[in-house]
Amino acid sequence: MSFQYLATELLLHIFRSCDTISDVLSLAATSRRFCDVFNRSNKLPILMNVAEMEFGPVDDIIQIATHNTSQPAHLFRTAPLTASLLEQVVRIGRAAQKWETIYPVKKWKLDYENRRSLSDEERFRLRRAIYRLWLYHRAFHRREYDRYSRSLRNVVVERAQLLHNWTTSDLAEMEDIRSVIGDVVQNHICPSNGTIARKFRKRYPESNHQLTFNIHLNYPMTNALTPYGFDNPNSYHGQYFHSTHSTTFNNPAKYRSRFRNDIFHEPGSEGWGDEIPHYYVVQDMMKLDPGQVIWLREHCPLKEQVEAFVLSLGDWFRDNGETFGETLEWVIKERGEDMEEFRTAITERELGIAWD
Repeated sequence: MSFQYLATELLLHIFRSCDTISDVLSLAATSRRFCDVFNRSNKLPILMNVAEMEFGPVDDIIQIATHNTSQPAHLFRTAPLTASLLEQVVRIGRAAQKWETIYPVKKWKLDYENRRSLSDEERFRLRRAIYRLWLYHRAFHRREYDRYSRSLRNVVVERAQLLHNWTTSDLAEMEDIRSVIGDVVQNHICPSNGTIARKFRKRYPESNHQLTFNIHLNYPMTNALTPYGFDNPNSYHGQYFHSTHSTTFNNPAKYRSRFRNDIFHEPGSEGWGDEIPHYYVVQDMMKLDPGQVIWLREHCPLKEQVEAFVLSLGDWFRDNGETFGETLEWVIKERGEDMEEFRTAITERELGIAWD
């Protein structure tokens, strides 16, 4: 029997059995009958159920999408099902999925002989850890929490309340993916002078060019934001979801290599300092949420582009390192556990996302 003649209930069951939202939309586009059944049904619940399978846990995404300053971050929130909420679920979920590809490369960076793909359960744990870390960034890495208030006891307790929502194993998963994000930040988005020199020599082994490093972070003027597509970066935390059109045509520097060596570009200028200066730069950049880090990795290969993005965030961002690490230590000590043993268990893959 042709699919065209199946009962509507069976067609809806087929829609609900799809693995991805793209599959649902593609199926709806195959024929007029499928399109009519999908559009006349209660399609938002169908799409949300499929989103749970593809991007879940959706409840953790909803905590990000519904966060605001009117209530504490550690309180669980629900939201009515709307097209706008579904759009945010898809955007955040797709950003988290990109970390599923990056994680094995970084996790088994040295032990590459044992590198493997993640299982479905590990992918779920990774996405969950990404969403929870994202919520922490959304709640506490913003303008209201400047460098002067970060160590106040009431502020530390407020941050710790959110982490107390999760078990020690959950926190290990978050710390595990945070270390991977840190690797991406310090080696790809803000590479040190030494990293730039090493990669330049590897790419051009016969070159005699001596790299000239700039020890200062020369943030561009405000009008430098225009070429990079940051029209209103502070209006919404999701500014890294700009359209492909905006990124491609407003950002010609996207296609330039940071190692290009000519009279218009010095590869050494792409370095972010040595050791101590670079450490503080990375600490600042770790306040970016996982979606922003992915966006910078994909669209800002040049230092000037990253600097323009940082400038668009405001003065509170610079010289104000991330607070998740110290809050995590606070919570682990409150639970009577040893932080060094906690981190060792993650390194040895006894805790975290991928276990041995």
